Amino acid sequence: MAAPGYGKRTAPDQAPRTRDDFAHLPAREASIAAHLDRLPDGAAVDIKTLAKELPAYGQQAVASALRALSAAGHLRRFREPVEGCTQWVSRSYFSRTARDDDWWEAFLARNSRQAASSPTASPARERARNERSPAYIGLATLGCSDPRLTLSAAECAALEELAAEWFARGITPLEFARILTQGLPGVIHCPGAFIRKRLIDRLPPEQPEAAYAQPPARVMECTGCGTPGRPDALPGGLCRGCRGDAQCPELSGSEGNTVHTRVSQLRMLARTSR
Repeated sequence: MAAPGYGKRTAPDQAPRTRDDFAHLPAREASIAAHLDRLPDGAAVDIKTLAKELPAYGQQAVASALRALSAAGHLRRFREPVEGCTQWVSRSYFSRTARDDDWWEAFLARNSRQAASSPTASPARERARNERSPAYIGLATLGCSDPRLTLSAAECAALEELAAEWFARGITPLEFARILTQGLPGVIHCPGAFIRKRLIDRLPPEQPEAAYAQPPARVMECTGCGTPGRPDALPGGLCRGCRGDAQCPELSGSEGNTVHTRVSQLRMLARTSR
């Protein structure tokens, strides 16, 4: 199994498993696809691990087969965050049923929306539990940064609307505390009045709407080299360089367009150019 958060993921809405699921693929790709299909979610599917599990194929053969499976629509790799933290991981989604680029792009968009809705819901639930806004909490905790800025509950409530405008302009709680506690005078007689003046005088400028756009919750990666990119820049799940190494096998099983044929052509070209 892979480390937590990594490894294989099964794509949804697949057809039931049959004996001929990978009959359209060359023998090597069909064998590796059948192996991937049997692996549970979370299993390690990196090249080194698969080469150890499949002694008939070396690492180069496995890498070429994975690119071919991607081009054939069975495999895509996405970079996405781990639930509950800021770590990003690469996950390989396998589909027994071959999918075209439009299906994978729609799958990426659908899962990105679901992932984006999760972190936006958590703060709302947290505020409901605490019954306090981020602005109120930011004001109430200023005394932790500097005791001279300790505010009463009434002062926090009175200043909450002014502080809320800061957070509406994209200021984080850490930035909020840092800006309001910078360059304090030696003595502060009235913390509430002092903070009110700073909230007005140091209000940050409004940011363009683009600045508030959240980064995508999931990003497609090239199956071959891991380069991230938009789906339209990775047809077949492959970047331009890796597409040159792995041609999608024809569904008819023709050997003319297989990876083996491509490699043979490159070798012949190399010999003739010497």
